[in-house]
Amino acid sequence: MGYSLGGNVLLKYLGESGSDSPLQGATAVSVPFRLDQCADRIGQGFSKVYQAHFMREMLAYIKDKQRQFQHDGRHEGLATLAQLGPLTKMRTFWDFDGQVTAPLHGFADAQDYYRRASSRYFLGQIRTPTLIIQAADDPFVFRHSLPEASELSASTQFELQAKGGHVGFVDGSLKHPGYYLERRIPQWLAGLDRHG
Repeated sequence: MGYSLGGNVLLKYLGESGSDSPLQGATAVSVPFRLDQCADRIGQGFSKVYQAHFMREMLAYIKDKQRQFQHDGRHEGLATLAQLGPLTKMRTFWDFDGQVTAPLHGFADAQDYYRRASSRYFLGQIRTPTLIIQAADDPFVFRHSLPEASELSASTQFELQAKGGHVGFVDGSLKHPGYYLERRIPQWLAGLDRHG
């Protein structure tokens, strides 16, 4: 099971593994299939609020790592982080992934990382039974970032819900909320168990 970026990683793995995947089934929810387009989307409209929050969290994580390396005397780790340069001017995912993610993980730049790490290019090779659940109103994913049916393998079931936001999928009322994912995913997995 993978949610958001974890869903992207899972789907890419399944596509790369093809028939060699040891998994008997998989589910992915609110997947950013095209990381470049999602980095653009989160920088628009109200989604900027989420971007600002994530940027604070990611930069705080880097600072925590620096303190940990300093405390533990891990000079190699400190030197690696120092090579990233000043982090104070980063405001967007493009900034962070270009200055931090790409160099730390062997990518040429943010665009190279986004292209090579996006699951959309691997969906047709998935051979493991897979359920993908997306919401049309996801504030992180453009509608045009969603895959076309022709891009999906026969092993993949794609469900697009009108509402659900990003990993929300709450229905019902405030007094009696319902949680679609808590119903749908076990139902789908139980069907796999019966037919697998």
